Amino acid sequence: MKKNHFPFLLAGGLLLLFFVAFLIWGFPYFFQPFNFAGSADVFGSKVEDAEIVKILEEGKITLGDVTQPYQVLQVKIIGGKYDGVLLEVEYGKYQQRPGSSLLMVGDAIFVTLDKRPDGVISAYYTDYNRSFALWVLLGVFVLSILLMAQRKGVGALVSLAFSLLVIIGYIIPHILAGEDPVRVSLIGSAILLGTTLYLTYGWNIKTHSAVISIFFALVITGTLSIFFVNLAHLSGFGDENALFLTQVSSTQINLKGLLLGGMIIGALGVLDDLVTSQTAVAFELFSVDPTLGFREIFKRSMRIGQDHIAATVNTLFLAYSGASLPLLLLFALGRGNVPYLLNAEFVTEEIVRTLVGSIGLIAAVPISTVVAAFTVKNSHRLGDLIHYLGAVEDEQLHGHHH
Repeated sequence: MKKNHFPFLLAGGLLLLFFVAFLIWGFPYFFQPFNFAGSADVFGSKVEDAEIVKILEEGKITLGDVTQPYQVLQVKIIGGKYDGVLLEVEYGKYQQRPGSSLLMVGDAIFVTLDKRPDGVISAYYTDYNRSFALWVLLGVFVLSILLMAQRKGVGALVSLAFSLLVIIGYIIPHILAGEDPVRVSLIGSAILLGTTLYLTYGWNIKTHSAVISIFFALVITGTLSIFFVNLAHLSGFGDENALFLTQVSSTQINLKGLLLGGMIIGALGVLDDLVTSQTAVAFELFSVDPTLGFREIFKRSMRIGQDHIAATVNTLFLAYSGASLPLLLLFALGRGNVPYLLNAEFVTEEIVRTLVGSIGLIAAVPISTVVAAFTVKNSHRLGDLIHYLGAVEDEQLHGHHH
């Protein structure tokens, strides 16, 4: 029987067309240099690493109604223009300290340097350097993934690195350059969706199904975000970081678009987990019993999906509640002004973000179940294309159709 080379030629032609289009349009767009100016006094602009080499003075001091210990430290600047310079730093002598523990010789800290008109350099305590703890935690995280997921864990870590690259190398520079945050976030999400899933789960029918499902769920979530942000008259100014951004950036940034873009990217991360799990359920059901019809696969997968969505929505609520404890305390202090607090923009933003994301998750369950059930029942109709689209593990798709 003569083998049909048309699918291979078609895939090769489309790939070549995509590559040429990327060279003409994509390469200059994604890799153009960006020069964005802003205020010199932004976060970290005058901060340097330092190490405590000596405790010069310790005692207690009363500031207002608070009595607290204080320290005068001698620190050595590490790196930068003033590498090796010894300076004095006062900790807790004129301002209330952020904690109760004392600093020790050898501790790594951050200090802010200020040069007076007479040329004298002053140093002020900024924060504790937590780099060591973060590196240890990162090492445990990576080791846990590799031990548990093994080969797929490597793909997951590569996907995570790629996600950081897209956000830092594409999304942030293009927004700071004045582009529409919604458009930039959509393009960035499409790149993340089309790359990270394949890096993690491989090139196969199951991954294609998950990508299609996430695309539709993301469209629904994005549409709901735009609708309710407009309905609630949110401007994007509810976040104090957004207000600070407008002050230090010389580029006019669309804060409303920035709010929407953040919702879209945030939804993508949660949808990834739910949709891939739901897709895997449908494929596994068919693998166990290939005589199951579309309706039966959908019904059984939805039972699992209902449990999953119930747990996920509750998990989202607990996660947001844990991160928003100061906000919940504000509600408690508000007493009779709860309706006003609910209508404050910084509160309404979080409510809209949480509920829209949850609705997107709910919609993702039937969408991904329908797409996965349809795909797994009809993949044998693809013929020779199945070889280029990639079958899933153990030949569980086309192995049952002859």
